[in-house]
Amino acid sequence: MSVRLGNGIGWRPEIADAVERMPGIDWVEVVAENVCPGHLPESLARLRGRGVTVVPHGVSLGLGGAERPDEGRLAALAERAAGLRSPLVTEHIAFVRAGGPLTASPRIEAGHLLPVPRTRDALDVLCENVRIAQDALPVPLAVENIAALISWPGEEMTEGQFLYELADRTGVRLLVDVANLHTNHVNRGEDPAKALAELPLEAIAYVHVAGGFERDGVWHDSHAHPVPEPVLDVLTDLASRVSPPGVLLERDENFPEAEEMERELGAIRRAVEKGAGRRDASPAAAVVGARPPSRQGPVDAARQRLALAQTAVLSALAAGTPVPEGFDRVRMGVQARALAAKRADVVAKVAPELPVILGEAYRPAFLAYAQTQPMGGGYRQDAMEFVEELLLARRPEDARVRRELREWWLERSGPAPRSSRPAVRLARATRRVLLRR
Repeated sequence: MSVRLGNGIGWRPEIADAVERMPGIDWVEVVAENVCPGHLPESLARLRGRGVTVVPHGVSLGLGGAERPDEGRLAALAERAAGLRSPLVTEHIAFVRAGGPLTASPRIEAGHLLPVPRTRDALDVLCENVRIAQDALPVPLAVENIAALISWPGEEMTEGQFLYELADRTGVRLLVDVANLHTNHVNRGEDPAKALAELPLEAIAYVHVAGGFERDGVWHDSHAHPVPEPVLDVLTDLASRVSPPGVLLERDENFPEAEEMERELGAIRRAVEKGAGRRDASPAAAVVGARPPSRQGPVDAARQRLALAQTAVLSALAAGTPVPEGFDRVRMGVQARALAAKRADVVAKVAPELPVILGEAYRPAFLAYAQTQPMGGGYRQDAMEFVEELLLARRPEDARVRRELREWWLERSGPAPRSSRPAVRLARATRRVLLRR
């Protein structure tokens, strides 16, 4: 049975003070990879001390990937769940990396949540990965449906059928993101009402609500814009079918004033109340769509097939290789540009000196680099490799800027930060001169 969470908001450092002061907040969600249980931000510790529930929300596990979940990432997620005394932990139905041993190719990181194909191979792999994660975690796991810009050819199930089968086979709970259902309606022509009708409503752990924007017929799930009416309508539809244990507003950037966020929270509450009114007025059993036939095939073979398919897709998105047959080339191009833009934004945050050193040249230089250089590790490694690429190509042309980039790279390329003491710097400079002879 799901824990009753109530009304919540995604906790982010930029809005920490505002969240503390907001009335009617029963719980918060934190990005699991951004917190350390032993060194919580003071604001988050105060909320926890007041009895506000904190739920860690993972983004890097890649349960929909072909490989088994990484033991280190699972252990870190378990540590956060235990340290925060959370009643559950959540992750995504997505793949975030490809390549590696299953394909005998270099590993590629997406830096983003990418959709898994709704096929029996992908379902078999996902079910086994979820069971592995459930065994490693101290609390129940819930998994979230994601937004998608691209569709896989040859899919064998609808989203509702895929999620129903996943929950039925593993007992995993579902984190239903109504904004993502709206995104898939715009981008993939999928009816959110049909998806909701096919879901096992008793498995819902809580609900995400977020904003986005439409450009050239494509909906971008930005988490940086107000929640639109169509998303609230999907929430009302869900609440007309079941009382959601918790509903949470997500906002990741472009944060508005506290008053605007409170108005959005109020609109979310009214949408839930509206749905509850419909449910009370005309109770009816949920209509469940046709369940796909179960199949328990050899998962190792399914992993191999899925690995090859996901590697081909991610290579096309992040390394400029040909688009696999059956995919929409225009949508793949939109997704590839979105991945590169996100990399540029995040690298600018983890290495803020680079936009300062390069000025207006930073973004076009990084986007050009990202077209053919996929991310093989984390964003800090990505920043280092970007600068290496520039320096090897003797770019930019301004020698002063190149010297600054070289100094930045040298400061971070060794096993420990370079000392700023004059004697150490002199010895380092002397060694460089000698090495050039």
